Amino acid sequence: MIARSEHDNPRLAAARRHAQAGWPVFPCKPGEKVPATRHGFRDAATDPDRITWWWTRHSERNVAIVTGCPGPDVLDVDVRPGGNGFAAFGRLRREGLLDGASTYVRTPSGGLHAYFTGSGQGNGRLPAHHLDFRSRGGYILAPPSRVAGRPYTLLGHRDGTAGLGWAAVTRLLDPQPQHRPGRAAGCPADTSRLAGWVARLSEGNRNDGLFWAANRALDAGHTDLSQLADAARKTGLDEREITRTLASARRHADRPLGADLPGRATPEPASQHREAEPS
Repeated sequence: MIARSEHDNPRLAAARRHAQAGWPVFPCKPGEKVPATRHGFRDAATDPDRITWWWTRHSERNVAIVTGCPGPDVLDVDVRPGGNGFAAFGRLRREGLLDGASTYVRTPSGGLHAYFTGSGQGNGRLPAHHLDFRSRGGYILAPPSRVAGRPYTLLGHRDGTAGLGWAAVTRLLDPQPQHRPGRAAGCPADTSRLAGWVARLSEGNRNDGLFWAANRALDAGHTDLSQLADAARKTGLDEREITRTLASARRHADRPLGADLPGRATPEPASQHREAEPS
């Protein structure tokens, strides 16, 4: 089927919008998540001529976005007969980890896609919590795509976005039990070394690194985290993020050992050349 313009080809219009934002796109078979091109997500493009060629000849093809920078990272809240991920999603939201989401999309199953600034993280899964994470090496379908007759529907979009650290998500929802030494007298030199490490963190690793360092300090009995906060400021992390991350670390340190351990995270390879199951 050949469509003549974006007006009568909403999938072409959507693909062009994503490409203009710098997100590589490619077509999937109508009504499916299966790539319609030979090399799948490796064929993704932002070139307007190629995109026009793809969707003017097959206007019913679904629109897929490659995840991970320069595309978005996407948290997939799954809905299945055995359960859904909305309880875990609510917990992440209460902890402030989802504040950077720019776009929310309702998926055909009744689940949710939350879009974040793309990164070079790998894909991940928390099966016990019905959550998937799509970053480098993955892809998702975007509105107005349809699967099994049901649409992907845009629920909301806002400017001003931030990333989602999958490591922080897994630490919150699926913490590993660890030995916590007694909270003895402080050792400023240890905190100073942690602060020096935090001060060298690069963008994209600052939140996760600060959270990790704060937990190490608290585990060792150092309740004064001001050196870590000062170090985080030197990296350019804003005051709100610093306060939220340190507060989350304190809550994490106050939980009893082994709390909230319904299951274990199933890691997926971060290789850019391994295609993740689409969402």
